[in-house]
Amino acid sequence: MPSKKSLSAEQPALFDSLHLAHGVALVAGVDEAGRGPLAGPVVAAAVILDELQPIAGLADSKKLSPKRRLALYDEIRAKALCCSIAEASVEEIDRLNILQATLLAMVRAVQGLRLKPRLTLVDGNRLPALDMPAQAIVSGDALVPAISAASILAKVQRDQWCERIAADYPQYGFAAHKGYGTAAHLAALRTHGPCAHHRRSFAPVAQLLERAA
Repeated sequence: MPSKKSLSAEQPALFDSLHLAHGVALVAGVDEAGRGPLAGPVVAAAVILDELQPIAGLADSKKLSPKRRLALYDEIRAKALCCSIAEASVEEIDRLNILQATLLAMVRAVQGLRLKPRLTLVDGNRLPALDMPAQAIVSGDALVPAISAASILAKVQRDQWCERIAADYPQYGFAAHKGYGTAAHLAALRTHGPCAHHRRSFAPVAQLLERAA
């Protein structure tokens, strides 16, 4: 049975013991991007790093500049043993709720790996339903290199989606705010109403739809 244990940021010394306990060579890191925005899919990534090809500078994607994230994105994809990026759609977010959609995207990311991990380490305190041993690690994106790598892949993929959509919907400014509920984004929503990519179940969008009904 997969473990449901969650490790806090105060327990980084346990990571090595996890490897020893499971005799693990194939460790996948999993993280997501896009839980908070008002629009677009939630994106998850899974990464199994190659110990023979270390990648310098892996860190929580939120702490890196866009230029550095993009450089690491390319390096991770070139050097990792395998990686996978998956999504849960706006329709799935609205139907399932954002937490369940995020866990679904994580499952899809792990299932998309070319190699099946012996152990999966997931950022946060909730685990998706996986068919291998798994650990949830609070602040894992700052502590575990494979999770850091997954956070970078997910963040870059999600940001690139926003930049593509911005070309089709320039009135919302997606390239600047990446879908988050900034003052500029909320003002655009009030002026133009939601587009097809907005999450109808999120309060600011739902409230506008109620007023328009």
